[in-house]
Amino acid sequence: MIYDIAIIGAGVVGACIARELAKYRLNVCMIEKSDDVACGTSKANSGIIHAGFDAKTGTLMAKLNVEGTAMYPELAQSLHFDYKNNGSLVIGFCDEDMDHIKKLYERGVANGVPGLRIIDGEELHKLEPNVSEEACGALLAESAGIVSPYMATWAFAENAVMNGVKLFLETEVHGIDKADGLFVIKTGKSDISAKCVVNAAGLYADVVSEMAGARKFKIVPRRGEYYLLDNKCAYLASHTLFQTPDKMGKGVLVTPTVDGNILSGPTAADGNDKTATETTAAGQDEVFRKSGKTIPDIPRRNIINSFAGVRALAYNEDGTPVNDFIIEEDSGVHGFINVAGICSPGLSAAPAIGCYVRELVEKSLGVKLEANRDFVAVRKGIESFKDADDERRAQLIENNPLYGRIICRCEMITEGEIVAAIKSPVGAVDLDGVKRRTRAGMGRCQSGFCSPRVTEILSRELGIPMTDVCKNGGCSYILTGKTR
Repeated sequence: MIYDIAIIGAGVVGACIARELAKYRLNVCMIEKSDDVACGTSKANSGIIHAGFDAKTGTLMAKLNVEGTAMYPELAQSLHFDYKNNGSLVIGFCDEDMDHIKKLYERGVANGVPGLRIIDGEELHKLEPNVSEEACGALLAESAGIVSPYMATWAFAENAVMNGVKLFLETEVHGIDKADGLFVIKTGKSDISAKCVVNAAGLYADVVSEMAGARKFKIVPRRGEYYLLDNKCAYLASHTLFQTPDKMGKGVLVTPTVDGNILSGPTAADGNDKTATETTAAGQDEVFRKSGKTIPDIPRRNIINSFAGVRALAYNEDGTPVNDFIIEEDSGVHGFINVAGICSPGLSAAPAIGCYVRELVEKSLGVKLEANRDFVAVRKGIESFKDADDERRAQLIENNPLYGRIICRCEMITEGEIVAAIKSPVGAVDLDGVKRRTRAGMGRCQSGFCSPRVTEILSRELGIPMTDVCKNGGCSYILTGKTR
């Protein structure tokens, strides 16, 4: 088959582009080297839907951030993923901070951000009683929100697949040729031909662009560490709490998650290793120390997990920072569209990026795209047993007895939910895939009790030996043989 568009990368940006293009009568495929969607930057970030006052006015970052943030409430409802419009606060601790906050306010107004206000210390402490007494004011952004980034990515990707997008997993791109007006994408499995290629390869977008003979730039990975508190600490904050930003970014934040935890981070360390997702004692100490400036006396004993994510910063050939998203059809390679350097606020902007790329695709193909009249904009998702009332729980169990078996006791996740996650159109194939879709293993014990049962369920539903079940793809096997 010759595809109209091949999207390389199945993170949140690639998934949003795929879903947007599925609205039209096009043959679209999405190519991902991992065994699941959201396995790169999209699975390890703050989950913040930014208001849009950070980016420089006039940039794509500023435009698409504000537009994307406005799209999330409706998308979350239609695609059944958790989203909360909790608002954010940029906190000032001195006159210099407040001067910077005034500039952020002015930039936000210029960017078209709604619901911005500068508040004094008294109002700040009424909104957030646990914030340090040294805080003297803040910028309140009412349009900001929080989301589960991997759940959102899964929802976008699944809805795209429901509407005809072909998803190739475990398919790494090794080369791109062009002949007779068609791109031929070389993978470890088979060649994929397409009229147009969208490069949404995240940390490897520079490599993919070079494969196609397109614009040369460099992606520099910026590693950031986080820690996660259990839901006993939900009282600590209701808004997303930022400190005044510096040259390395928005700094260490403290935020609630949509699942009722408290998250803090990230650090910011540039390097060369795009796979450097390890955590360090020094990095965790830094996060804890800096978050303590916002909220003193955070109970360290309630930390249940730590992780690191890697963001993609784009630099020009001459080493200067791009300081914006790279979203453009290449000037020298017709039909090749780069969507690169999508660092923060990439998650916020992703739905709007999808619309922007659709316009580029239409222009590149040189035809008016015809609407797909069969497009289904709604995705049901998996109903939460934990969040259901007693009457609904009884109905779920009556309809499917697997809902009567609790597998993850910390998060009250049932076997019914786990099986649904495996059997979905973009189903889980390993333990982390189940974890991201259902939260089985995300509680206080961090899968200490439920992982053996989830392994058994994966083995049964996928029809594979338990020794073939992985934690997160590749060779991350859980078992090597029988024990006696």
